[in-house]
Amino acid sequence: MCGIVGFINYKKDLFQYKSVIENMNEKLSNRGPDESDIYLRNHVALGHKRLIVIDPDGGKQPMIEKYSFGEYVIVYNGQIYNTKELRETLVENNFNFQGHCDTEVLLKSYIHYGKDVVKHLNGIYSFAIWNSNTQELFLARDHFGVKPLFYTIFDDSFIFASELKAIFEYPGIPKILNKQGLAELFGIGPAHTAGFTIYKNIYELKPAYFAVYNKSGLHTERYWKLASKPHTDDFDITCQKLHYLLKDTISRQLVSDVPLCTFLSGGLDSSIITKFAGEYRKQNELSPIHTYSVDYVDNDKNFVKSDFQPNSDNYYINLMTDNSYSVNQKVMLDTPELANALEEAMIARDMPGMADVDSSLFLFCKSVKKEQTVTLMGECADEIFGGYPWFFRADALNSGTFPWSIAINERQKLLNPSIGEELPLRDYIDFRYNESLKNVEILDCDSDETAEKRKISYLTINWFMQTLLERCDRMGMANGLEIRVPFCDYRLAEYMWNVPWEMKALNGREKGLLRYICRDFLPKEIVSRKKSPYPKTHNPTYLKAVKSMLLDIIKNPNAPINSLLNRKYILEILETDGKAFSRPWFGQLMTGPQLMAYLCQVNMWLEKYQPKIEL
Repeated sequence: MCGIVGFINYKKDLFQYKSVIENMNEKLSNRGPDESDIYLRNHVALGHKRLIVIDPDGGKQPMIEKYSFGEYVIVYNGQIYNTKELRETLVENNFNFQGHCDTEVLLKSYIHYGKDVVKHLNGIYSFAIWNSNTQELFLARDHFGVKPLFYTIFDDSFIFASELKAIFEYPGIPKILNKQGLAELFGIGPAHTAGFTIYKNIYELKPAYFAVYNKSGLHTERYWKLASKPHTDDFDITCQKLHYLLKDTISRQLVSDVPLCTFLSGGLDSSIITKFAGEYRKQNELSPIHTYSVDYVDNDKNFVKSDFQPNSDNYYINLMTDNSYSVNQKVMLDTPELANALEEAMIARDMPGMADVDSSLFLFCKSVKKEQTVTLMGECADEIFGGYPWFFRADALNSGTFPWSIAINERQKLLNPSIGEELPLRDYIDFRYNESLKNVEILDCDSDETAEKRKISYLTINWFMQTLLERCDRMGMANGLEIRVPFCDYRLAEYMWNVPWEMKALNGREKGLLRYICRDFLPKEIVSRKKSPYPKTHNPTYLKAVKSMLLDIIKNPNAPINSLLNRKYILEILETDGKAFSRPWFGQLMTGPQLMAYLCQVNMWLEKYQPKIEL
């Protein structure tokens, strides 16, 4: 994994902009701590920061391929999992190779296929390729947007980067928070609308899109989507295909020239990955897979059972370790660390995020990075296989809004009334919600339940999952740790999209079909374990810490967030330890303490990034 930056300007000689591309590149040092280089010509500047994972000597970037009296130059962030098959096809078409890295395969695949290259890729990626013959830049982002890619057009330049902080190194680009940005921040946040950021005129290339920038301007095009079609496989064939896809997907993602591990919570998803990873290493006569688990000081004393967090992880982690070819190591985090890392986690995202749900992963990755460079994580299984409580809860299904964020009135109440009058959050949320649902293709053969769950699945995959994927990338890459997400393989998602809900939720259980497939190779206690999300702290000292942080902000007349907030309501939230905000802020994990921490992150962001607010 790496960081990429660049800009194109057909009117200027960019040799005088060498320091700009170097400064932009340097901002991504955490993403690529191992190597750094730039490519600079009259009208193009490209930069790359490298985290070495495959082919240390042969994978240097920017990579240049001279072809047909011109140059093709690539900067690339990601991993291509079907490199072997692509390479074989290219060899058959008379391409030669200098090394065994996927970067060279990707670049030559583009030379061979042109813009259709994206239809041949299986992986997580964002990349840019400059063609000196046509004087145009080709950019692409993977099917689900696991790898980020932001851009803007400013001062006759097209500017792009893996992270927003690098874009802001280009001289003069304004940071503006307008009404839409505020609506994203307080109405949608910590999620965001695909294609947009909270900054005015700064965008992201949407997942499953490619772009071409040339003298005619910018053209973007979608190359893939989840397509609804009848599911014709019977139950046995469905199970066989899913078992094959799971094994194949995980095996492909275990390729690495550097230390690789898995995250293990003892839940179904991480246990599947660990089991297959252990078997893969055992069959290839390698040492056991190393697994890492996160826990919090005094969590065993303070754990409180809930619908969203029914049990703690420790028993299941030990059970899975005993039943797989693996060695486990536990990382312990303490409450002061979680609160102190809120700002680092915000900077990693360049915007407020999932509060301590982010900062805990940030710290977890920081610890794991001391020994590992790549990890596999069980993220995305709940979206693909139907694992979240809102798939089953009537209040969420009938909410008429995003089911993980139904506290719309409470969100509106957070705003200063004078701002709230100009910014009706419900209208904005309704617009985005209905805009999304228009893209769901319902089949005549779908049962009422399958049709209903298609809608919820579509929203979950395209909104909630994106927030978690962003979390994985930023918190991992902020520490130079590559996180791979096998359940996000587009082939697996394509297949599961059309499996009828009655089969997907076999026996009325969340991820029922997935549980059934795993019954013969996982301990029965893990197969039957009720879904338990990423572990969070239950220590009351965390509430005390973020409450104190927010109270200090509210008392500070110079704190920039105060002009945006309803002070009376914020004080009520503080006085009731968050209970005045009666429903979760976001998803399963972000309740009262996390709302307070989110508001703290908003203030940190306003102080550090200093956006101009336009209302």
